[in-house]
Amino acid sequence: MPTLLNHVKHFFGLSSPDDFEKKKTVRFGDPSSTGNGRIFSLLSLILLIAVWVIVCELEIVPPLFWPPPQEVFARFYEIATEGYRGHTLWGHIGVSMLRILAGFILGCLLGIPLGIGMGLSSIVRGAFDPIIELYRPVPPLAFIPIIIIWLGIGDQGKIALLFLAAFSVMVINARAGTKSVTVEKIQAAYSLGANRWQVLRHVILINALPEIFTGMRVAMGVCWGTLVAAEMVASTAGVGWMVLNAARYLRTDIVIMGIIVMGGIGYGFDLIMRKIEAKLIPWKGKA
Repeated sequence: MPTLLNHVKHFFGLSSPDDFEKKKTVRFGDPSSTGNGRIFSLLSLILLIAVWVIVCELEIVPPLFWPPPQEVFARFYEIATEGYRGHTLWGHIGVSMLRILAGFILGCLLGIPLGIGMGLSSIVRGAFDPIIELYRPVPPLAFIPIIIIWLGIGDQGKIALLFLAAFSVMVINARAGTKSVTVEKIQAAYSLGANRWQVLRHVILINALPEIFTGMRVAMGVCWGTLVAAEMVASTAGVGWMVLNAARYLRTDIVIMGIIVMGGIGYGFDLIMRKIEAKLIPWKGKA
């Protein structure tokens, strides 16, 4: 029982500080002194649900436009068991996740090497920087007509739109991570006999990992934000399509349920990437 209690305290950031933390004289501005804040996350979630219930009970907003939590959760159970427009909730989630993962992985596979190349070579940066900066501010909806013309209305077009959303984020973060490597580290590696490939692998890439992982987290969020736009055209399944279809019939309970599902899955992906980042880059924020 004490072990379980200690695990719970550690999860919510309530465990007692270790000897190293007690010896610290400077805390404000030190990233390593910042806890995970999970207890405050739990409290903010409880507060949000409480406000939601109060607004619905007092009918500050008509139930048609802001349904109570019990109706939203009832739709969640109904769609999870009986389905919506021919697909269960898990079917809609699976279709959307396949599209998002395909676009996200393609964006990482092409964006990270290009970003590193732009950080190392003025020729590569000069050739690709105007293209990236020109299309990056354009909203995803603007690309839909030309993507339909080029790739049709199938999944290829939807994946291409999600790829464009992730690609620019990965390029910019990989480039920033590459440029952040100090010249002293590179000179030290060369003085120890390292060749170009070893400097790239063991110095530049390792030091760029924090920025790259930050870009991956941002890119995944951007992909989920682009999902609704990607599933606007000729879709028959997907969480984004479900939200759009339900909005046409003023099914606000399904709309809110779909938004919660997208936010929850996106948050889950972010937590997974945080864990991977903590394993691969344990020194981040401690130097």
